[in-house]
Amino acid sequence: MEKEQTERTNKPRAIQKELIVVSGASGLIGTALIEKLASRFLIAGLDNAGYPFPPAEAECICVDLTSDQSVEFAFERIRYAYGNQIASVVHLAAYYDFLGKPSDLYDKVTVKGTERLLKNLQKFKVDQFLFSSSMLVYKPSSPGVKMDEEWPLKPKWDYPKSKVATEKVLNEKRGKIPVVIMRIAGVYDEQGNSIPITNQIQRIYEEQISARLYPGDISHGSTYVHLDDLVDSIVKVIDKRKELPPKVILNIGDNETLAYQELQDIITKAINGKKSDIIRIPKWFAKTGAFMLNLFGKAFIKPWMIDLADDHFELDSTKAKQVIDWRPKHALSDTLPEIVKNLKANPEKFYKVNKLKK
Repeated sequence: MEKEQTERTNKPRAIQKELIVVSGASGLIGTALIEKLASRFLIAGLDNAGYPFPPAEAECICVDLTSDQSVEFAFERIRYAYGNQIASVVHLAAYYDFLGKPSDLYDKVTVKGTERLLKNLQKFKVDQFLFSSSMLVYKPSSPGVKMDEEWPLKPKWDYPKSKVATEKVLNEKRGKIPVVIMRIAGVYDEQGNSIPITNQIQRIYEEQISARLYPGDISHGSTYVHLDDLVDSIVKVIDKRKELPPKVILNIGDNETLAYQELQDIITKAINGKKSDIIRIPKWFAKTGAFMLNLFGKAFIKPWMIDLADDHFELDSTKAKQVIDWRPKHALSDTLPEIVKNLKANPEKFYKVNKLKK
């Protein structure tokens, strides 16, 4: 295998496929992206050692983003196998959890890990570094008020805070490497693959009392984006890497933003054939209930989430349409019935795919 790769590298660059490096290569987005790009590019997939693995189309290069030595070794491997030219680095790897407790892994993996990547990439000729940020970095808006790329930043918990800190690292440490920051809405597909959405579906499907209760404004909601549309936007960014400015920020989200009530109506109608009312409850009551549920088990809803229940994130992706000619082809309102259909067809598979506990 080593010999074969060396011989391939020694071929004239004109007849070689260009190289894409994808971090977080075994994740939902990384897997879909690699499968989309594999026919056109060589792919080096960076990820943690062990299961799950990146798709077979990518060379799996194990890396620990918290280790200087591990990151340096990974890029030595890339140089040896593929040479000094990288068309695009798509940086998807990051740390996140929903525990609401402080963790130094946000800094070690997301912030410092990105800094280690940039340090080692200074030795390469890199056409583009693409960073997957989040719409949660923004200050919440209100219904009908869309957040563009100039909207004020005000992350409220550790995950988006780590994204803002990493964006700052990109500005300071990128050197001459062109950077694209993609502030991405919540991702979903027909199997679910969205923690907030699938947990809401589970509560309704199991007829939990919490499915009828909500501590926030039910006219507020968040923008989402279909996995296929997100992958399409990344591919377009890669294809236009020679035309883009040295630094660009792009919002990536659906054209629609569903309120919590709208989500509830679509889901309950798909499950039960009718809509159901939501009872507004005080935040102190919701926090007490969440605390008790987590005291006797591991419920998804944590007390810290209650304070965010009124937040509204309505993303404006106009710039992405103008700069990379990207337009979403899906809508969450159309996909939710398909998600519920897949749940009903095989509940066991749905629970397993979405890591739901009965």
